[in-house]
Amino acid sequence: MRILVCGGAGYIGSHTCLALVGRGHQVVIADSGVNSSPRVVPRLRRLAGVPVPVHRVDLRDRVALTALFATYRFDAVLHFAALKAVGDSCRRPLEYFDNNISGTIALLQAMQCAGVRRLVFSSSATVYGEPAQVPVREDAGLSVMNPYGRTKLVAEQLIGDLCTSDPDFRAANLRYFNPVGAHASGVIGEDPCGEPTNLMPYICQVAVGAREKLRVFGGDYPTPDGTGVRDYIHVVDLARAHVDALEFMVRADRSLTVNLGTGRGVSVLDLVHAFERASGRRVPYEIVERRPGDAASVYADPSLAHELLGWRAEFDVDAMCRDAWRWQSMNPEGYRTATRREAPSRGRR
Repeated sequence: MRILVCGGAGYIGSHTCLALVGRGHQVVIADSGVNSSPRVVPRLRRLAGVPVPVHRVDLRDRVALTALFATYRFDAVLHFAALKAVGDSCRRPLEYFDNNISGTIALLQAMQCAGVRRLVFSSSATVYGEPAQVPVREDAGLSVMNPYGRTKLVAEQLIGDLCTSDPDFRAANLRYFNPVGAHASGVIGEDPCGEPTNLMPYICQVAVGAREKLRVFGGDYPTPDGTGVRDYIHVVDLARAHVDALEFMVRADRSLTVNLGTGRGVSVLDLVHAFERASGRRVPYEIVERRPGDAASVYADPSLAHELLGWRAEFDVDAMCRDAWRWQSMNPEGYRTATRREAPSRGRR
């Protein structure tokens, strides 16, 4: 199939493009460049071994979006394009609503006009808010706690309403837990803009010397070591799940909503110690006050994904840390520096 990947130059999108190519699909990327680097594209093409067309498109630009759908005949769309930082969404809610919700509406309208009726949507476990019990199943109550989570829930509802109104439209809503890690080559990985808002890239930057120490928010939770427990999933496992969901949706001709996680809770300190083992570096940390709204323990029940897709997470936390450290050590400043293989020879500028 020929697949349009919106946000395909971003962290999860770029890994998913590789997974799609690995299954024999053709990929076309649309990316605004807001949360991605232009250096991703040549690296992605080198790893894929095939041409990957890339178009600089903001989904809210309806003229550019219409032109893109007129240029190619797509069989399906994967939608990763969104602003995604919880704290930032609390400071800039209108920008998040405009980008994430307006962009999704424009994309759905363009798909409808072009007769493209297969969508895989990048959703989030934030739609569960603070769950009443763990592990979290797909039938758990939905209760968002921040503007970012609200944009994901509203987008899911928009997509659901479209599926109801158009009997031929199919969608897969994939609710991620905590994506981490990087491609085993170390060539592509997670490169947050500014100060990281997620735990793993912050640990990586402390280990590489870019930051002094990690702040651990809360050490008195009712968990084995007092720190928060989350479900971390390797980005390569996550990417594979997108292709599985796409192929299931086409094969079974039905929509679906599934959690994507390992089903195993890992505490903040568990992750810190695993990273120290993987990197051979000490990760200094201090325990500070809890953040408002943080739950003690959140992890997935991924059994529905296994039942429908035959998918299970394959990589454990040690593998996640090894791959994250390989990426960070090869790219200490992210995409702003070359990997060792790309580094200029001595004496050249």
